[in-house]
Amino acid sequence: MKSLFTLSAITCRPILWSGLLVPATAFTFCQPFLTESAQATLQDSPKVILDEAWQLVNQFYVDGTFNHQDWQSTRQSLLSKQYSSRDQAYAALRQALTELNDPYTRFMSPQEFQVLTTQTSGQLSGIGIRLEQSEANNAITIVKLMPKGPALEAGLRVGDRIVAIDGTSTDAMDLETVSNSIRGKVDSTVKLRISRAGQSPFDTNIKRAVIELPTVHTSIKQEGSNRIGYIRLVEFSAHASEQMRTAIEDLETKKVDGFVLDLRGNPGGLLNASIEIAEMWLNRGFIVHTVDRQGKKDDIVAHPTAISKRPLVVLVDGDSASSSEILTGALQDNHRAKVIGTSTFGKALVQSVHKLSDGSGLAITVAQYFTPNGTDISHKGITPDIAVKLTPKQLQTLYSDPSSFATFDDPQYMQAVRSLQQSIHSLNRQHQNSVTAPQPPKPTETANHS
Repeated sequence: MKSLFTLSAITCRPILWSGLLVPATAFTFCQPFLTESAQATLQDSPKVILDEAWQLVNQFYVDGTFNHQDWQSTRQSLLSKQYSSRDQAYAALRQALTELNDPYTRFMSPQEFQVLTTQTSGQLSGIGIRLEQSEANNAITIVKLMPKGPALEAGLRVGDRIVAIDGTSTDAMDLETVSNSIRGKVDSTVKLRISRAGQSPFDTNIKRAVIELPTVHTSIKQEGSNRIGYIRLVEFSAHASEQMRTAIEDLETKKVDGFVLDLRGNPGGLLNASIEIAEMWLNRGFIVHTVDRQGKKDDIVAHPTAISKRPLVVLVDGDSASSSEILTGALQDNHRAKVIGTSTFGKALVQSVHKLSDGSGLAITVAQYFTPNGTDISHKGITPDIAVKLTPKQLQTLYSDPSSFATFDDPQYMQAVRSLQQSIHSLNRQHQNSVTAPQPPKPTETANHS
């Protein structure tokens, strides 16, 4: 995927993001390249950060009229003021961006930008555990251990309670504070005090490592005489495409008859990931069209790299956004999959995300995208081929108990199964007919004897 722009003072790497913090957007990360002396100057010059952000918007914002605002006047206003702190300058920048009337063009503090980059990377530095906190007594309990993670190798178990971190009790900590305390630099060590049923509390030192976060979850569902490969994709992170490839290949080796790809609740992610995943199902056709500020159109075309040709159904809902919509639109418009559920989120905007000189970040809407058929899904989303709306009670059942997804308690999944079974039966009948069709008689050979 090409970068959407070039900038002499900025080096770019082609990462496109859509929607984890802001649903239905796509990003390209860029980082300014500055000398040490320039960096030192910036430490005491919040106006330089303001002008840096203003220049980026001025060059790349999708609307050349800037929502019919005098953007030059905005710059003069920003730089004419005196700021007693960096936070005060940040507040002025956020206020200036509201003139664009675009919630997806936004400023992020260094802390907010770090959260975004961590999420898009699909990995973190930690020990590989998932925690829950009891509402009754605030106890912090391990509910899952990542395979081959440092915590598992150190002997921790599901059900263990973490009562102290580096000597500090967790009694007054919330779940986020505990998680942040356990994370840290790769190869650094965290000391945990563990309470385990039937044992006295004990301490263990665990070395932190890079933990890849799972975004793809699979299972095989036996539905009547058919084996259904169920794949749930929760976000399009940096590791989503490789995890998806592994999932499809694994289910193919296990001889599933068809696939259900569940994108419900998926807020988006890396655009590159959505394109790569689309190519795992498509051998040809357009995947998406983007149009920038100058009206330049960029057509992304599938290469013949499909892993599976088996029948496919995609499940979506109103929280399926941006990269989810790009993938769904590509599969639907190319007649590769039947789409079931409710209309998707409907925000077809592309954003570039820049790291500013002080570690803060700026997301800028730079383009709009369209489905392969040229459909603008803004404000309306993708309409499913088969609409299945859940009642409030059904929604409560599903989201209060995630294990009920892809079961008889999930009407959208059950409709997907029925649709898949029809497709599988039709394919099997076609194959049977081609095998049993009578072959034309061979021509009779004659000889003229004398």
